[in-house]
Amino acid sequence: MYSGAKDSNYAIYLAKKQGHEIACLVSVVSENPESYMFHTPNIKWVELQAKAMELPIEIFKTKGIKEKEVEDLKIALKKIKEKYNIEGVVSGAIASEYQKQRVDKVCKEIGLKSVAPLWHVNPEEYLCELVSNGFKVIIVGVFAQGLDKEWLGKEITHETIEQLKILNKKYGIHLAGEGGEFESFVYDGPTFKKKIEIIESEVDWFGDSGVLKIKKAKLCEK
Repeated sequence: MYSGAKDSNYAIYLAKKQGHEIACLVSVVSENPESYMFHTPNIKWVELQAKAMELPIEIFKTKGIKEKEVEDLKIALKKIKEKYNIEGVVSGAIASEYQKQRVDKVCKEIGLKSVAPLWHVNPEEYLCELVSNGFKVIIVGVFAQGLDKEWLGKEITHETIEQLKILNKKYGIHLAGEGGEFESFVYDGPTFKKKIEIIESEVDWFGDSGVLKIKKAKLCEK
């Protein structure tokens, strides 16, 4: 299950290290920006990210209605199982019981194994590993106290992690943004054969939250 953000990208990386073969990427595009299940900021760029990784991608749509979108996921994964003869699904769940339980339930119902390499990891250790292993990640959405407009477009580095630790102590935000405090976009990493160059972007700010919309991007040689 692929969103283009840091968690699904790192889950792919870990799954490969554990010996799993990635048959394809599966992205569910929600019409509801406040979907309970699916990442929405810059989701349209998953196809370019798939090209960067040289992996096939299958894209499905959902209106994003709570619980109905879980059924939409089930329909999508049934099709993927038949087309690619897959045995399991990798997801980037870290701490969300809501998402993890529903992915597990869908997988069980259609005879797939649910693989969640990041489940209950230490968020600080995870972010440090993410950076140390060469993933290039920017923040493209902020939705919590302490995260202002200046955070949009900021790259996640070891320095950024220290800043997030301060905000965690002050406001209680999850270090990895698992509570929806921030959203991310991966433009390069060890799983990428090519990197993504962001050519044009714009900020939509709503007073106390906002998103960085990627308008133009292209693949480049590494």
